[in-house]
Amino acid sequence: MRRVVVTGLGMINSVGNDKESSFKAICDGECGIDTITIFDPENYAVKIAGEVRDFDPATVMAPKEVKKADRFIHLGLKAAQEAMADAKLPEDTDYERFGISAGSGIGGLPSIEKNSIILSTRGPRRISPFFIPGALVNMLGGFVSIAHGTKGPNLSSVTACAAGTHAISEAVKTIMCNGAEKMLVVAAESAITGAGIGGFAAMKALSTNNENPKTASRPFDADRDGFVMGEGAASLVLEEYESAVARGAHIYGEIVGFGESGDANHITTPSLDGPARAMKAAYKMAGEPKIDYVNAHGTSTPINDKNETAAVKELLGDNVPPMSSIKGQLGHCLGAAGGIEAVVCLMAMRDGILPPTINYTTKDENCDLDYITEGARKAEVNITMSNSFGFGGTNGVLIFKKI
Repeated sequence: MRRVVVTGLGMINSVGNDKESSFKAICDGECGIDTITIFDPENYAVKIAGEVRDFDPATVMAPKEVKKADRFIHLGLKAAQEAMADAKLPEDTDYERFGISAGSGIGGLPSIEKNSIILSTRGPRRISPFFIPGALVNMLGGFVSIAHGTKGPNLSSVTACAAGTHAISEAVKTIMCNGAEKMLVVAAESAITGAGIGGFAAMKALSTNNENPKTASRPFDADRDGFVMGEGAASLVLEEYESAVARGAHIYGEIVGFGESGDANHITTPSLDGPARAMKAAYKMAGEPKIDYVNAHGTSTPINDKNETAAVKELLGDNVPPMSSIKGQLGHCLGAAGGIEAVVCLMAMRDGILPPTINYTTKDENCDLDYITEGARKAEVNITMSNSFGFGGTNGVLIFKKI
């Protein structure tokens, strides 16, 4: 089977608009969660989120084109632009053998909300002609493909909070099966809207700690009361190993394992069995290596954090490595989360530093692992595992190895 490596990275989120500033802020324990400014949250039960700040979409699209794409696409274009520049691809790159694998959990919710309001208040003739092509999830890959001229497979994963992780595994499969030599993965989400916040709040999924936004997202802490919405994007350039070596590419790591599973249990309540099976599949594919770090799904919800802890313990027994969740810093970026967390895993291996779990102050007897709660930790990091679990009982796990 062909080996697949990562040669380019990019990301944008609530603590930074590029991979280097984001990773430093994450490791420094900075929090991007604050009172919502994208819309007026006064009448909402939840008033906080992790917004991307100081980003101008006209830096990645022609100004007159910006209105043709939803915000999640703008963010995805930014991350993809950085990853492609980082990969330093040669001029003779064969773009017919270069594909796209995109991921988003919801897609153009802001556009859907806006045009629904226009429909009900002004009538169907006032709906924007850019509404549908700017809101569809697969248009993330479409816009990115056009921007970079990739003509290989153009795929999309729409698997809730596992979408970013599944987009990576789909890209790996494509290269392994010789469907492409290179794949550009892009995962993006921007669902901080009235409908998005109101909908998740109605499910009682979100933290209501509006008075303390910086400490509202509390992965694995006994006082956690739900996740905080985040937004952002991540991108990875994947290549077949031999061709990457031949061109002298910088290799961040190899994807040595991936696992996927379904809970078949409940549409919103995660199980223990489903995540455990996805982890086991990835671990077996990777050759059951010594894992140095686990980037947890770690949503700050009562059930997920308990079940994920138990699943990791079931897999690794007495050999559970340090594990952390960066959702205290960023909030939960939904379909983009797995992509962002994959980038963080690869940068952790590059720099030999493990990002912390912030806001952990009160121990939960069901969450009893080493969550790196005292700040970032220097360590030798050769193999990392990243977990993503989504509504509908869809699970994805990736294992990266330093080369």
